[in-house]
Amino acid sequence: MRSDPVDTRLGARLAELRAEHGWSLGELADRSGVSRSTLSRAERAEISPTASLLNRLCAVYGRTMSQLLSEVEAEPPPVLRAADQPVWQDRASGFVRRSVSPPHSALRGELVEARLSPGADIAYDRPPVTGLEQHIWVLEGALDVTAQDTEHHLGAGDCLRMRVWGPTRFRCAAPDGVRYLLAVVRP
Repeated sequence: MRSDPVDTRLGARLAELRAEHGWSLGELADRSGVSRSTLSRAERAEISPTASLLNRLCAVYGRTMSQLLSEVEAEPPPVLRAADQPVWQDRASGFVRRSVSPPHSALRGELVEARLSPGADIAYDRPPVTGLEQHIWVLEGALDVTAQDTEHHLGAGDCLRMRVWGPTRFRCAAPDGVRYLLAVVRP
């Protein structure tokens, strides 16, 4: 089986980040709560990492998922044409993520278009960056978001603004899936 080129670059970047911190696979496993074997397989691009796995690693490395994914791409131009916007998919959960704005390490904000398949349910045990500000604007369908033990039911046109301090959960509440815009602002 040939690995996806993005997964290959992502695996190499994950291995670089671990090396930059001087951590063994065991140390990273302890910090992230992800097994050594899963980390090893992700670094070697033997598996395509899930959104949950990347979220745990982003939390350990103190970066957003967009930052991590942008690090495996070339330096982004100031305008990112629709056809060139990177799309990443977590096939296991039915989550599709399009990086709309060209991310840049010196900028704090970014836009992401997200889609969840009917019945999709994604739980994150921690934020990738503590205190991360998120604006979730539902474009089509319905989305249930749980943060700080409060559930928000969002329909088309609704927008939720929140700071992420702990676990969050995103559930597709629409029979045809949901499409939403996520604005992320690092603290």
